[in-house]
Amino acid sequence: QAFFCLLFCIPWGSSCPPSCQCTERAGAKAVLCSSRHLDEIPKDIPRDVVFLKLDANSITRIPSNAFRHLSHLEEIDLSRNAIEKIDGAAFKGVAAGLRSLDLSSNRIRSIPKEALLALNAKLRLANNPWHCECALQEVLWEARLDPDSVQDITCHTAPREEYVGKPLLQVLDAGVNFCSVRQRTTDVAMFVTMFGWFAMVVVYVICYVRHNREDACKHGDYLKAAPSTQACPE
Repeated sequence: QAFFCLLFCIPWGSSCPPSCQCTERAGAKAVLCSSRHLDEIPKDIPRDVVFLKLDANSITRIPSNAFRHLSHLEEIDLSRNAIEKIDGAAFKGVAAGLRSLDLSSNRIRSIPKEALLALNAKLRLANNPWHCECALQEVLWEARLDPDSVQDITCHTAPREEYVGKPLLQVLDAGVNFCSVRQRTTDVAMFVTMFGWFAMVVVYVICYVRHNREDACKHGDYLKAAPSTQACPE
């Protein structure tokens, strides 16, 4: 915060969201909307903004294409909000140029991996109630996470109780692979389904054979019980 205060101290005259402060220095334009009681991302952010601070608000969701028109955007600070949902295309249009994205201290339990894996930005994901699963593991391995905050990505919930409360990195370093667990679960489900279908076919065949056998027996009994036909006199 001190860095932003020192770097951006000159107001600039283009349009600015009513609840925010817009500043500029050496051509780098910033929109500062910290602690403004916002519950969504402002719609009227200037297109040429480079730094966007939306921290310490009450934003609950990042919808698709939320920043698509902000082609110059390099840093976004969304820390200390109430974000629970991030759409898969939330950062579409800014992925290539974004250098820093802070999502720490929110209410994020899970996140579509496609929302983050396309980014080149350094990510801060600490202090969220994460559900440790395959998608989060893939983000951890493939995204550019801020090394200072990785240890604070903690399992709030997990498939096994022993992982709860532990840093995700520590769990993975111990040899746990959430993606293989999911694959095994899928394989078991497929096996159970196939076994169920096979059992149904076997039962059907048995019932069919029994039914035909009973019909054959009834027909035989009927023929035995029928009176013998006598030859007609010539």
